Amino acid sequence: MGYSGRLLSFTLLSASLFAVERLRPIEVTRFHSFAEGIVFDSDGSGYVSHGRFISRIAPDGRRSIWAETGAPKGHKILADGTHLVCDEVRHAVLHLDPQGKILETASSHCDGKPLACPRDLVIDPRGGFYFTDSGKAGQPRAGSIHFVDRLGHTHLAAEDLHLPRGIAMRPDGKSLLVAEGMRNRILSYEVLGPGRLGPMKVFADLPPKERGQIDNQPDGLCLDQHGNLYVAHYGMGTVEVLSRKGRFIRQYPAGLLGPSGVAFGGSKMDQLFISGGLGAEGSSSGALFRMELQEKGLPLTPRWKP
Repeated sequence: MGYSGRLLSFTLLSASLFAVERLRPIEVTRFHSFAEGIVFDSDGSGYVSHGRFISRIAPDGRRSIWAETGAPKGHKILADGTHLVCDEVRHAVLHLDPQGKILETASSHCDGKPLACPRDLVIDPRGGFYFTDSGKAGQPRAGSIHFVDRLGHTHLAAEDLHLPRGIAMRPDGKSLLVAEGMRNRILSYEVLGPGRLGPMKVFADLPPKERGQIDNQPDGLCLDQHGNLYVAHYGMGTVEVLSRKGRFIRQYPAGLLGPSGVAFGGSKMDQLFISGGLGAEGSSSGALFRMELQEKGLPLTPRWKP
């Protein structure tokens, strides 16, 4: 092999090693308990649910307790700077101010029945928001999807689901994606109108667990600028990436055995952040990792204001 050939081989090898290093999960911080959803505000600060608390991580890495609610799960930030947080022990979706103070309960009942376990939520850019309720533990097909309209009324949008968790909406507001945990798959619903969903469709079946993996339950979801879906695959230690049509594209190591949340952040929105547990949920400490993907996520702040 001549000099030019050796130089080309060295260049390709260097590029390959750089790509591997770039895609290696980097630990950002650890928590004493299992970490749940990760979300970012317009200033670049991240918020992670863990145990009874939500911690704020400033762009310079400083960490502080932002709120104590009980058992916070999924979390979104509205255009006015206030927050919506699903809370398991309060059986409700809470509305918090920018400083972490609870303003009101955004949803706690639907058709006169109390919520069981709100897990995650997504803002509808046309008004209102959707959230998943995983139902009571041990009861199959007890999960549901709800919609809260501008007036604060909660409506049942879909039911008979097996542990729904993460939820995402296409930017045009025309379709909803939901992680069905106990079925190891992603569901898709056409949005016919505010709180009105079309028939359930299977968007994608996810890879089954293998040796050394403790479970295969999809959890948190997020979208990149191309419409690809990123899935925190609890128990698998991975993040799966699916195309707009539900085709499996690639798989990334999460740095965690139990990833529960994924979100794009960073000054250019090209870093993928992954929250979860170093072991099984309920019995391990938590952590936040990031990956330098150089794929960009969707804009941070939804257009809708309450």
